[in-house]
Amino acid sequence: MRHAYPLLASTCAALIATTANAQSTGSAAAGDTSAQADVSTQALPDGDIVVTALRRNERLQDVPVSISALGAADLASKRITTANDLVGSIPNLRSQNITGSNSPIFALRGVSQADYSVNQQGPVATYFDEVYKGSQPLVALATYDLERVEVLRGPQGTLYGKNTTGGAINFISAKPRLGEFSGDLTVGVGNYDRYEASGALNVPLASNAAFRGAFTFARADGWQTNLLPGKPAGNAVRQYAFRGSLLVEATDGLTFLLRGQTSLQNPINYGVQSTPLANGIGNGAYEATGSGTSYFREGVGPRETESGFVGRFRRRTAGVGLTTNWEASDTLTVTSVTSYDYGKIVMPEDPDGSPLQVLDDVVTGKAKQFAQDLRLSSDFASGPNFIIGGYYNTETVYGDSVYRYFTDVDTNGDGSLDFADCLVDFFTSCIYKNSFKQARRTIAVYGDANWELDDHFVLRGGLRYTKDRGRLTDFKAQVFGSDLVPIANTIPGDPVNFDATTGLRFTQSAVTGKVGIDYKIDSMKMIYASFSRGFRGKSFNSQAYFIPSELGIADAETLNSYEIGFKTQFMDRRLTINGAAFYYDYRNQQALSIDPITLGQQLVNIPKSRIYGGELEISARPVDGLRLFVTGGYLNSRIKRGVLSGVDISGNQLPTAPHLNVNAGADVDVISNDSGKLTASADVTYTSKQYFELFNNEDLAQGKYALANARLTYATAEGRFAVSIWGKNIFDRLYRTAGVDGTGLGFLAHYIGEPRTYGASATIKF
Repeated sequence: MRHAYPLLASTCAALIATTANAQSTGSAAAGDTSAQADVSTQALPDGDIVVTALRRNERLQDVPVSISALGAADLASKRITTANDLVGSIPNLRSQNITGSNSPIFALRGVSQADYSVNQQGPVATYFDEVYKGSQPLVALATYDLERVEVLRGPQGTLYGKNTTGGAINFISAKPRLGEFSGDLTVGVGNYDRYEASGALNVPLASNAAFRGAFTFARADGWQTNLLPGKPAGNAVRQYAFRGSLLVEATDGLTFLLRGQTSLQNPINYGVQSTPLANGIGNGAYEATGSGTSYFREGVGPRETESGFVGRFRRRTAGVGLTTNWEASDTLTVTSVTSYDYGKIVMPEDPDGSPLQVLDDVVTGKAKQFAQDLRLSSDFASGPNFIIGGYYNTETVYGDSVYRYFTDVDTNGDGSLDFADCLVDFFTSCIYKNSFKQARRTIAVYGDANWELDDHFVLRGGLRYTKDRGRLTDFKAQVFGSDLVPIANTIPGDPVNFDATTGLRFTQSAVTGKVGIDYKIDSMKMIYASFSRGFRGKSFNSQAYFIPSELGIADAETLNSYEIGFKTQFMDRRLTINGAAFYYDYRNQQALSIDPITLGQQLVNIPKSRIYGGELEISARPVDGLRLFVTGGYLNSRIKRGVLSGVDISGNQLPTAPHLNVNAGADVDVISNDSGKLTASADVTYTSKQYFELFNNEDLAQGKYALANARLTYATAEGRFAVSIWGKNIFDRLYRTAGVDGTGLGFLAHYIGEPRTYGASATIKF
C-alpha cells in the first residue's frame, strides 16, 4: 500500500534548496563567496534568515524565487521533529504517509508521485547538506541539530544535483564553530510513554579545526491500539541518529568539512484503518470456500485495529560526505561535494487491518549511492557572474517484495492449506514474490548566470544537460503456495527454469533550463518573473508480478513552469509580505495502470495536466514581544488527458493537492525581564478537501480539517536553561494522511494522522 501493491493490480478490475535556484539563482550579481565555506543560517537584526543563493550568503528577502525557510528557532517553536511535521508550516507542501512519518512522500504545488516503490526517485528532491537522497532506503532521520530547512518550489537543476519537476527540500545541519567549546542537551517526556533526548557538542581541536557531534533519540508506544490479545499497538516510535562533523580550515581560502551520519528507525509499524465494503473484508471468499466469514470491523474505534499481522518497520542508514571549498582567487571559488550513502529498509504491512490473512506484505529494499558535484563560481564586481559545474551520481537498489493473498483460505476444501489451494485460481491462497537489482547513473553539466543590467534590473538564465542510464537486472517474479512450495515463474515466464531472470535498460538525455528577470524597486521591495523547465527521468516498473507485459519503462516527466512573484518589507522591516503565482504545464506524469482483464499493472504516463495557484506569506512584529504570521497556498489542478486502468480520468484533480492550505499563528513574550522570558506560541493549520489517488474516489478522500498546536517556553535571560510544555493536534482531530483502494478484496484502506500528543522538555546550553 505504500506503493500501488500488486493486490491493487488484481483487484481494481543546497545547499540545494539553499541555492534558491532553479527558477532563479541568486539575487545579486556580486556577493560573498565565503558562503561556499560558511553556509550557516544567521538571524539578522530584523529577524530575517540568511540563505545561500548562487552559493552566496544572502537575506531570504533578496532571493527572487519562491522559497520558504525555517530556522532553528522556528523548528523548535513549531516542534518539528519529523520530516512530515514540515507540511503544516510550508505553503503548498503536502505529503502521504504511506511509508511512515519520517519518510513521507512529498507533494509540492500538486506535483507528486503515484508509485511508491523502493526503486523510485520522486519529483520532489530531498537533500541533506547538499547531498541528494533519492530512493527510500537512503532517506535518513535528519530533523535534529539543524540550522535551517529550506523548501524551494518549482523545477530544479541548473545549479546542482538531480533534475526535479516539483522542487527541493534541503535539511542543513549545524556546522562546527572554530575556537568554541559549547553544547546543548534537551530531554523530554510525553504521552504514549514518550521519552526523547537530543543534543550537540562543539569541540575546538586547534585554531583552524573543530568537531561537532550531535544525536537524537526517541521512543514511544503506539497510539493505534490493537484489540487482538498479545498484539502491540501500531504507530510506535523507536529511533536514534548520530552525526559527526569535522571542519578544517587548512589554509587561507581552503576549507574541508567532513560529515558522517548513521540512523536507525525500528518501531512497531503503522497500522491501517480499513473500511469494510458490502461483503466485508475478504469480499465473500471465506464464505464461498467454507473457510470462515469475512470481517466487518464491528466494535472497533477509528484509532483501533484488530490486525493479525504486526511487524517492525526498520530503516538503517549510514553516509559520509566531504565538502571542499577553495578560493582560487578573489573572484573565483571551486567547490567539491563528494558523498557515499548506504541504506536498508524493511516495511511489513497488514493492508486489510483485520485478523484474517486477506493480504499481508513485506517489502525490502537496499541501496547504495556515490555522488560527486564539482563547480566553479565567480564573484566579479561588475558584469555577469556565473556558476558552472558537473554532477555524477550512481545508485544501486536491490528490491524484494512478498505479497500473501488469502493464505488462510482452503480453496479446494481438502482440509489442508498448501500449494494445491493456489492452483485453483492462481490468486487465492497464493504468495507472489519478485526481486530485482536496479542501477542508475546520472551525468550532468550545468551552468547558471546573472547579469545586473543596472541598479534595478537583473537578468538570469541557466542551462543543464543530463544523461541518464538505467539498468534493471536479475528480475524475476514467482508464485508460491501458502506452504512456500514453488508453483510458477510468472516473469519472465520460463516454463523450465524456475530461477530464470530478465531485465531492461534505457539511456536518455535531456536539456533543461530557465530564464528570469527581477526588478528591485528599492532595498526592501522586489518583483520577479521566470520560466523554467523541469525533468524527471524514466522509471522501471518494479510492481510487476503476474505477466511479462507488466515489466516496462515509463517515459520521463517534464514540467514547464511560468512564475511571477514579489518580496516586500515595510515599517522598518517589521512587516514582511511575500507572494508568488504560477502556472504549470505538466506532461507524462508516471502512474500505475491496472488492466481489468489480465490483472497486470503497468507503469504508464498521464499525457497532460495543468496546475495553477500561488502562495502568500506574511509575518509581522507590530510591537516588541509579539510575532504574527500567516502563510497560505492555493492550488487548482486538472488532468487534461489521461486514461488509467481503462478509465478516462480527464478532468480529475491531482492527488495530494487541496485547493487551500493555511497556517496562522503567533509567538507572544508573556513575560520578559532581566531574569528570563516566558513565550507562548500557538498555530492553526487548515487544509481543504484533498484526494489521495488519481481516480478521485470520494470514499478515500479527506475532507477539510484544521489542526491546532501550542507551546509554552520559559528561558533564562542568558539562554542557558529553558523548559517547555507543548501540545500538538490539541483538539484531537481525526484525519487521514493517505488512502488506497482495495475494493476487490472488500475494503478501503486509510492511513490515520497522529492524535493529540503532548509533553514537556528541558534544555541546558553551555
